[in-house]
Amino acid sequence: MSAPTAQNAATTDGAGNPDSARASLEALRTEIAKAVVGQDPAVTGLVVALLCRGHVLLEGVPGVAKTLLVRALAASLELDTKRVQFTPDLMPSDITGSLVYDARTAEFSFQPGPVFTNLLLADEINRTPPKTQSALLEAMEELQVTVDGTPRPLPDPFLVAATQNPVEYEGTYPLPEAQLDRFLLKLTVPLPSRDDEVSVLTRHAQGFNPRDLQAAGVRPVAGPADLEAARAAVARTTVTPEIAGYVVDICRATRESPSLALGVSPRGATALLSTARAWAWLTGRDYVTPDDVKALALPTLRHRVQLRPEAEMEGVTTDSVITAILAHVPVPR
Repeated sequence: MSAPTAQNAATTDGAGNPDSARASLEALRTEIAKAVVGQDPAVTGLVVALLCRGHVLLEGVPGVAKTLLVRALAASLELDTKRVQFTPDLMPSDITGSLVYDARTAEFSFQPGPVFTNLLLADEINRTPPKTQSALLEAMEELQVTVDGTPRPLPDPFLVAATQNPVEYEGTYPLPEAQLDRFLLKLTVPLPSRDDEVSVLTRHAQGFNPRDLQAAGVRPVAGPADLEAARAAVARTTVTPEIAGYVVDICRATRESPSLALGVSPRGATALLSTARAWAWLTGRDYVTPDDVKALALPTLRHRVQLRPEAEMEGVTTDSVITAILAHVPVPR
């Protein structure tokens, strides 16, 4: 997944105008780069998720700046963010909030949990049992939580960025397919290149403090008004019947692949169409092309398919299967 061309940082002046909103969102890459070296695809994926009102699963080994990336995004968008470290003893109420007895009034009052924020970083989500994992499902799908029978709406925008370690599975609770399908994108956060890693060490040698983004010069370059204007513009992005058919053909091909035990559901097809529209708009067009679909196919579909055991033993990966499908499904003219 490529990142859009960087433009000069734009302020939120004129927010509400689609062109101004696009420039502001593209400026996020430059702003976040003040704190995070590289990782442009992950930044772009998070922006796409915000435009589509979706959620993101970030997969990478510890120490590749997943937490810093989300914090820098929130600071650049002037959004509230909270972080929850998922552990085996974490309870659902630790996320959603609970009723607390007030001795002064002799009544119970609701104490909101960390889910009441704009960007929720669910760190190592596979470290907590399924009961607590599922506490996020209603929040992710319905944008609300229900406590004691009362639904409570969450702020808008609302995005869950959940992280998991791809190499350490001892003592973890892998996310079931039904919950994985709730994530719009699965983004891999790789180790940096040698040049990027040298740049990281140079910054730290010069006094960079990852806990102080303001000192690093990270400033808001976009806001909720820009997101609203952008979402409205994405909703107007044209999708021809041929493009819709192309998305369906790709997803149906995953269901027929001999390497896959589980293919992409209609929800996954809808997600691919949504992310392709957002990407088309970010690149400056008001219509979707087959290249837009291809650009977002891997991050949108890789977590919605399941390999057969024999294919996994042969070293086949979900990415390689999806890439092969993209190469064989006829592209509309």
